[in-house]
Amino acid sequence: MSNNNSWKKIFDDYKILEHDFDGSPCIISAEQIKKSCQKFKKTGEKEVRILCKQDSKEDRPDVFIKNNLFLLPVKNGTYNIIKGEGYIDIPKIDKENTIYLPKLDFQLDTSKIGDSEMQHLDFAYAVSLIRTFMEDDSLVLTIRGRKYTPEFEFYVGKQLIKVNSVQTEVDAGYEGKNQVVLVEAKNINAANVIIRQFFYPFRQWQSHTKKKAATLFFNKNHGEDVYSIRQFEFKDPENYNSIELVKSGKFEIIKK
Repeated sequence: MSNNNSWKKIFDDYKILEHDFDGSPCIISAEQIKKSCQKFKKTGEKEVRILCKQDSKEDRPDVFIKNNLFLLPVKNGTYNIIKGEGYIDIPKIDKENTIYLPKLDFQLDTSKIGDSEMQHLDFAYAVSLIRTFMEDDSLVLTIRGRKYTPEFEFYVGKQLIKVNSVQTEVDAGYEGKNQVVLVEAKNINAANVIIRQFFYPFRQWQSHTKKKAATLFFNKNHGEDVYSIRQFEFKDPENYNSIELVKSGKFEIIKK
């Protein structure tokens, strides 16, 4: 990983490993990162956005992996370095594929063009697979794009994390009579993902409605006509690590 050297220098410059992570997270700013890495030549070794993108366990630099650390944005230009488990392993779905018949009386020609996450998710919604999986015929698309979180707090172990106005994005959000369904979509077979991608949107949208906020992980691998859906739930909204799998399924959609 090209940014191993960058993060080693950042940790050395600010003596980060001397911090008492059992008591609190270590706060670091984008300006500190820029200052520490200003003499590196490659973009990937000095660009804050690239250095702080650690969406899977394997994306973390060596110094994070060796010391059981992960990184979360907490406000614009500020990050927390946190000790603990920041990621969730995506459980395999061992059950047989479910054959699903689209609830449309015509063929969607345009759904065959391309191979993007959004395209596959839109197709699954159009044929009512999302509604069927969630057992909710009232769901309609209401959320797309980037939004900013309100202020909220939570714990990782005994470490209190305070978040305010962090940019989040869900691939789609659906609202029904009694719930809001937030979807993180991938078109690769991800082994793990950072819990933040579920937790921040969950806390954000739960603050805007009294309806239950549900979180889904949706994926369709390249070259396969199988759509996998997993529903996760946070048992304690103030505990980052309280995420649990609720249900899952693999669906083979029979295109008309």
